[in-house]
Amino acid sequence: MGGPETTRFAPSPTGPLHLGHAYAALLAHQAARETGGRFLLRIEDLDRGRCSTLCEDRIFEDLNWLGTHWDAPVCRQSKRLPLYRTALDCLTDRGLVYPCFCTRGAIAREIKGLAGAPQGPDGPLYPGTCRYLSHHEREARLAEGAAHALRLDIGLAVAQLPVGELCFEETGQGPAGETGRIAAQPALLGDLVLGRKDLGVSYHLAVVVDDADQGVSLVTRGNDLFSAAHVQRLLQALLGLPVPRYRHHPLIRNAAGQRLAKRDQAQALAALRESGVTPAEIRRQLGVG
Repeated sequence: MGGPETTRFAPSPTGPLHLGHAYAALLAHQAARETGGRFLLRIEDLDRGRCSTLCEDRIFEDLNWLGTHWDAPVCRQSKRLPLYRTALDCLTDRGLVYPCFCTRGAIAREIKGLAGAPQGPDGPLYPGTCRYLSHHEREARLAEGAAHALRLDIGLAVAQLPVGELCFEETGQGPAGETGRIAAQPALLGDLVLGRKDLGVSYHLAVVVDDADQGVSLVTRGNDLFSAAHVQRLLQALLGLPVPRYRHHPLIRNAAGQRLAKRDQAQALAALRESGVTPAEIRRQLGVG
């Protein structure tokens, strides 16, 4: 194994932590402590309408109970908006971002009417409707105060990539068994949203800025986010940011084989704790020492 690892656990305070969260946190904690590194806690609280201080307090309680003690300070995304704005402005100044005035309903209707709608790993991709607006049309809509998101023009972005293959290192295993040196597919999610008026910035942009700023060397997370590594690698290249290694892991599922969600109260760590389950039993169940 190499030098000390800096890992992170980055929950959103929108509901209770469950066994899946415990698995991700324990893996990240173990990787940091076994190498004499740092285990960081990042609170992803950009969605202020859904986040609560009560959920955040319960996150701290659950992690302390598990024995996953983090290195101070706790990072909160809501306090880091200027960093994200700087990154977004960098991409905008290079002409890689455009305003998108489409509503979710309008996008769904357009995709439904397309015979060959572009597809991503999670379904149809945004067809690029607002990418084709003229400069005059965009300026007119903006002057009217029309609600809009900011999207990455994936074609222009890929054209600006450095010469050579864009890769990332997978030390775990993706959903289809991917491991080792992975050739990134930067266009995998199409013209992804980078910013919204209500949230300020998207998950993908915020996470690459945070990982670089905090010196994260190893990202551990569920393999449902494996496709995110491809587009995050693109953003790292465009912004000139360092590239962490990734360790994706299988999802923890319930007895019916369904992936756990925050609504699965029976598998919430607080409920398990109240029923008498111990942290040692959780670790044995998840196979994490």
